[in-house]
Amino acid sequence: MSPDALLSPIRAEQMARSLLHWFGEHKRDMPWRGATPYGVWVSEIMLQQTQVATVIPFYLRFMERFPTVEALASTPIDEVLKYWAGLGYYARARNLHRAAQIVTNEHHGIVPNTPEMIETLPGIGRYTSGAILSIAYGLPRPLVDANVIRVLSRLFGLSGDPKSQANQALLWGLAERMVPQQNPGDFNQSLMELGALVCSPAEPQCARCPLYSECVAGHLPDPTVLPEIPAGRATISLIHSAALIRNFKGEFLLLQRPLEGLWGGLWEFPRVTCTAGESPEEAAKRAGRETVGLPLEVGIRVGKVKHAVTHHKITLYGYLASPVHTQLQLNPVAGRDLAWIPPDAIEQYALSSPPLVSGKSM
Repeated sequence: MSPDALLSPIRAEQMARSLLHWFGEHKRDMPWRGATPYGVWVSEIMLQQTQVATVIPFYLRFMERFPTVEALASTPIDEVLKYWAGLGYYARARNLHRAAQIVTNEHHGIVPNTPEMIETLPGIGRYTSGAILSIAYGLPRPLVDANVIRVLSRLFGLSGDPKSQANQALLWGLAERMVPQQNPGDFNQSLMELGALVCSPAEPQCARCPLYSECVAGHLPDPTVLPEIPAGRATISLIHSAALIRNFKGEFLLLQRPLEGLWGGLWEFPRVTCTAGESPEEAAKRAGRETVGLPLEVGIRVGKVKHAVTHHKITLYGYLASPVHTQLQLNPVAGRDLAWIPPDAIEQYALSSPPLVSGKSM
């Protein structure tokens, strides 16, 4: 099946008109609506794999601190990560920072307005390119995200894995045929808004949908049979243990993770994954040896937090610890940076998980 066979130009125009009218009446008030190309870009990066309600306060704080692409480019990555901390998927922040430096140095601070140029920037692929170019520059470029996949799969009755090569080609082809020459940004936002507010994964409100009369899945006994999403990976539960190593001044030892990889560039207490049969207390002692080469005496447990990374659910325990020897000879693994931090300054650092201690609790 081809996009041409599923969608005639006249039908595409009628759908666009219906969606734009609906969007004008029902769109949510977002701080990035009507933003500069830079503001649109930041919002789209933050919204990747993150819900709108979570993004809004981060976006407002981030834009207040980095109001222009030049401001972001000139700031050290440590400071950028601090303002990203808690939003997750930190590679997005690192890519955004690198891309801002490229835009500043090579494009005079102007976000590129062609797909050929903008898609060379770190972290900007076909979807983000389509979003920025259509919303910020008014160019008729398509986009396909999770919401659009769901809307189009139900609207046209597309079976099979939507992420398969054939279905991806079909979805992008349909999105390209649907996007109008006039108001392409509003149209693309209307597709995403429809998926968020009406065509939801579990309980679509078909009676409220402006495209209901055209929708294949809307006339099935159960519209949620589409799209046919394959079962995801099983959740893996892990136990981590951290040593909160305190020196004679009462300062805690923090290590910075390598810039590349999981939690890249973030700070943490010396931390390891518990092995089979190993208690969290034993693991905390091992964390000192393996991360900074420091024998430890482990004391009381002072914290327990739970967080998730992709398909991993992590329970992190924190234990107060002190060096066995008074002479501290630290040997951080892989040349990782370290710092001794007073308790009341810990929350100023971009941490890899919610803080186990703070100046208020210690």
